[in-house]
This record gives sequence, C-alpha cells and structure tokens, in this order.
Amino acid sequence: MELLLSPPSIPPITSVHFQQHFFLLSRPRAQLSHRRASAFSAAASCSWSPPSAVGEAAIDRPNQEEEEEEDDDEDEEEEDREEKEEGFVEVGYISKVHGLKGELRVKPTTDFPELRFSQPGRRWLRTRLYGKEVMSEVELSAGRSHPGQKSWIISLQGIDDVDKAKQIVGSTLLVRDEDRPELEEDEIYTPDLVGMRVLLKETGRLVGKVVNVFNFGASDLLQVLLESTEEELSHGNVSKPKVGASGQVVWVPFVEAIVPEIDMDRREMHITPPKGLLELNLRHDTRSKKERRQLEWKERKKLQNRMKAAKKKLCEMGQDHILGGLKVGEKDQKGLLARQIVNINFKLFQHVLQSIPASSDRFKLSEFISANSAKLVKNANRTSVKSLVSCEADDINYKYYKEGLQLLQKSKAAIVVLVNDEDSLEYARNPESNLRRLEELLATSKSTLEVEEQGIPVPLVVVSSASGIQSYEHLLLDNKYFGFDSEKVWLSEEEKLPIVSISSESNKVLMKSLWEILKAPTGSGGLFSLFSSNKILDNLIELGIEYIQICSLGERSNSLVIGNPLLFGFVESHRADMGVSMLEGRMEDNDEFDMVFSMRHLKKMCEEIDRVDFCAIPEKHAHVEVVKEGGEWVKQVHPIPDTPNSYRFHSSIYSALKKCNIDTICTMYVSE
Repeated sequence: MELLLSPPSIPPITSVHFQQHFFLLSRPRAQLSHRRASAFSAAASCSWSPPSAVGEAAIDRPNQEEEEEEDDDEDEEEEDREEKEEGFVEVGYISKVHGLKGELRVKPTTDFPELRFSQPGRRWLRTRLYGKEVMSEVELSAGRSHPGQKSWIISLQGIDDVDKAKQIVGSTLLVRDEDRPELEEDEIYTPDLVGMRVLLKETGRLVGKVVNVFNFGASDLLQVLLESTEEELSHGNVSKPKVGASGQVVWVPFVEAIVPEIDMDRREMHITPPKGLLELNLRHDTRSKKERRQLEWKERKKLQNRMKAAKKKLCEMGQDHILGGLKVGEKDQKGLLARQIVNINFKLFQHVLQSIPASSDRFKLSEFISANSAKLVKNANRTSVKSLVSCEADDINYKYYKEGLQLLQKSKAAIVVLVNDEDSLEYARNPESNLRRLEELLATSKSTLEVEEQGIPVPLVVVSSASGIQSYEHLLLDNKYFGFDSEKVWLSEEEKLPIVSISSESNKVLMKSLWEILKAPTGSGGLFSLFSSNKILDNLIELGIEYIQICSLGERSNSLVIGNPLLFGFVESHRADMGVSMLEGRMEDNDEFDMVFSMRHLKKMCEEIDRVDFCAIPEKHAHVEVVKEGGEWVKQVHPIPDTPNSYRFHSSIYSALKKCNIDTICTMYVSE
C-alpha cells in the first residue's frame, strides 16, 4: 500500500488499559514522522479483506496461530515472491467488475488515489494463478472516483469485456517504488518502517524488529518480531547471551505516546510501552496446534489413569465415601472433586493415619536443646543480628561469613522461604504484611551476597498458601525477580492433608461439601514431602546444590537474612548436616525457623517420609456426609460440635533434628 501517517492531535494518554482495548487508541503526531505512512511494501505478508472492507482498513490482521502453522513450502514460496516483487508498492485491490465494458472497481490502499487511478500509464498486477503469484505489466487507460463506494473505477488496456475483467478480480495493483511522490520532512512511508530495530527507550534493550504495519482505522499497528535471548553455556560454565528471532510477534500501536522517537539514519525506533503491552497476544507455547492437541490428549489420559489409581487407593483405605460426589452434581463440581482426589499425597496420608495411635505432642525446640545441651555446645556459636547482615573483617565469625559467601556466589547453595505457615497466626492472616516483609528481604539480597552488578546466582523457592501464590508471583515479576535468575525461581503451594474424623473405629475423611474435601496445611514439616512430590529437590540436585537454607517469615523476620552467608559458612566449615539459627530467649517459638540443611541429609528426609514425625491435633469442624435412610441416600450436615470431632495433622521442621546425628548439628545463637 501507499499510505501516509497523518495523525490527528489528541490529549496525552493518562490511563491505558492495553490488556483489553489498545486497538482503540488514536495516533498523535510523533516527534519525527507519524503522518499516515502506510505505504505497505508488496512484500508484506497479509491476506486481503472481502469487498465489504472499507478503504485503508482493507487489510485483515493475520491470525498468529495460522502463521505459525504454515508449511515450509509456503514460506519458501513467499520468500521467492518477495524477491520478485522487491521495488514495488501496493496501491489498490481489484474488488469487482463494474458495468459491461470491462471496467474494474478498485479499493484504494494509497493516500494518492488520483495519481494512481486517474492518470494513464504503466501499472503492474499481482495475480494468483494455479496457486502461484504471477506479476504482469498492464496499461491504465482511464479512471474515475466512485465516492459512494469509497472506491475507484478504472479501465485497463486490453480488458474490454466482462469475461476478461472477471479473470483479474482479486488481483493487487502495484506501482514502481521509485514512482512514489516526494514526501515532506515530517512524513514517512510505511515500507521504510519495515525492518527497523525496536528498542526500549528507558533501557536501550532490543525488543525486535518491525516486520509489518497494519491499519485498523483508529491507528496503525506495528507488527514486531521479538528477539529471544537464551543462555548458552560455554567452557568453564560461563554464560553467554545468544540473541536471535524468537518467532513470536507482538503488536505495538504507532502513536507518539508509545513510539516517541524514530531514527531513520540508524533504522531504529525507541518505544515506551505501557506495562503489559509487549506480553499482550504473546503466546508462550510455540508448539503447533496439532502438537498442543496431542499433549492435551496425553494429559487427559494421564489424569484418567491417576484418577483410576486414586479411586482404587481410596477404596483400599476405606475412604470410598469421598467418591460419592462424582455421581451427582454439575460437571464443574465433579471436576473440582476429581482434581482434589488426584492431588492427595497418598504415601504421606497413609503415614499420618498410621501414626495416630502413637501421636505425641508437638515437637518443642527448647526441650530438645535443653536435653542435648552438653553435646550441642561443641558445635555452637554466638553472633549478633548486625553481623548476620554485614560481618566486618575484625569480627570473630568473619571466616565463616567469607566461606558462606563463596558458597553462595559459586551457586552451591539454595534458598527456600515458607511464606505462609498456617500456625503463624497473625502473619498468615495478614498476607499484605507477609508480602511487604518478603519484598524487603529479597530487595536486600544483592547487597548481602555482594553481587550488585550481576544477578544473584542462587536458586530460590517460595512456598505459600494457594491463595497467596498469585500475589507472590506478581511481586517477583514486578521487581524482575529481585536479581534472581527467573529460570531458577520456583513458586509452590504448601502441602495439605485431609482432616479426618476422631472416631477410633475409622478415621474417615471429612467433607466440606459433597465436592470439596476438608483439608489443612501440614506445617513446616510438610516441606519434605513437598520437595519430593514436586521434583524441587531433583532440580536442586541437578544444579549441583550442596546446602539449602529453609526459613519462614514472622515476628523474627528483622533478624532473618535470606541467603545467610554466616550460617551457610558455619555449617559448611563444620561439615554439618543441619544448622539452626535461634534468637536468644525465643527458642520456645516453634513456628518460626531459620535452618541450613546439607543436601545429603535433606535428600534422606525427603526419600524416607516415615522419618518425619506428625502429631494429630484434635479440632472441631463442621462437615457433610451422605447416609442411607429408608433405602435412599440423604445428605446430612453436621454443625460445629461442642467437643473435638476431628484430627488435623501437623509436623514441625524442627523434628528433623531428632533424625540427625547430634554431632552433625550446628547451633547459632543470635542476640538482638
């Protein structure tokens, strides 16, 4: 096409909702040239609208999914056609025959219709013949405007009857590129935009390059082919950035607010996209539609097999009453129940049920320390909160600090943060407080690890309640993962187990409704089974991790250091399996913890789940059940009773101390 960018003037954009409506923006005058310059190159890859399409908007936006599924042969054919048509510009589309004398109606795609359709002379036609694009020269004899139809009526030499005219309906009318009129200083043709590099104005980062320009009436849209940046490992484990086309495209409105600067000499433009614009319409799954369908089928089959095995397991355990909801209710309700059933950790659930008769009181750290004080003292140390954050060279613990720092900087350590321990009452019920606290701790990680320039070479795992996952995900995304490598950051939902009846005969799982199992978090001790079932541990082992800090948020967070070099170094120097950091005078608080595990001991705890101690906590819960009365199944609702009617299962991560050789435990007492 041959169009100029001539934008109307509009007030500055104060609130942009690109997630839904960015096509509706008008285009203000840009700094260099945003007059309507949609002079589309003949090489533009697009499909034409039917005759009902109007004027300059007569080019349909190509479907991204269809583009991705084009055959290689079609791509090669397109490349050949582009080479042949280089140097031509589209000016119109022959939509239909007009009258009986071979005249043709043309939908213009140019801002110079009088020049192109009323002045006789040479033109070129691009026609599809037997599935291939063919270029041919024609002579324009005459032309006139048809205002009512927003089109032009032309006569071509040699086309003098209806039959001949019908043969070229659907063809594209072209002119030589050098025949384009000279533009004013603030004007640009759209072919000159195609191929330009697109960079973020704020950072200078390369976004991609313009591969096409489309007009939708309200504004022009730049189709930008994104550049992908991948990490390529070379010798010596040094990462090299590898940049290339990702094969994915995004749409950028050609308006001054978003494209404020264009440098024609350097063939690049600088953009200031609103938040979310570059992610809009971006499909992260680059597989073909066929591949995605095959994967979906495999996932459904896998789910069916898991469901079949889960049903069998529930029947063996005498918990088949849970399956009753699959026989009644809506499809969504049944689906909800099915997902809960397949997500039950049956290995852990069986372990806690068997432990009910021998269930003891909660593990108390203070009692363990007191009972083993004589043996623990040889691997004990004292420090201050200040030394945890920044240990000076003259500090007695400086050697541990430097040793731990090297461990972290060499990517031999990982960090796990339990954000929502259900027993941290005030903090679990105040998610915003946890969010702010986590943000503060992660924001100081770079300075703690002394990696201000480069990113943080430490894997990070954040474990949260299901309701908090999205908030923490947004926190990480909004802050660019606080310098952590996004490929080494995992978010995981905390482990939960069903609540069971307190009956001595059969500990039946309680149901919140016919389609919802009554569940509760397992506490910090549930991290061991979580690491195993979610393959988190396997990922960390594959990365060569040797030590892992596992900590929680809470009242003592002012003394918590994410990526604690002093604690890591202290544990590593003693070749210990576990290290515990404790605030002096606060050991009775089991809900908060800051520990370092060796990978060998953590792996052992995760593989031998029966080593983890659980206690059954009596509680009062309302629930529903289906019973048979008079030959019919009837739903009964049981309100909250006066006395405990159920067990919730809880485990403290501190109970792992009992499973560890006392000589391989380090204790660090922290004074405020």
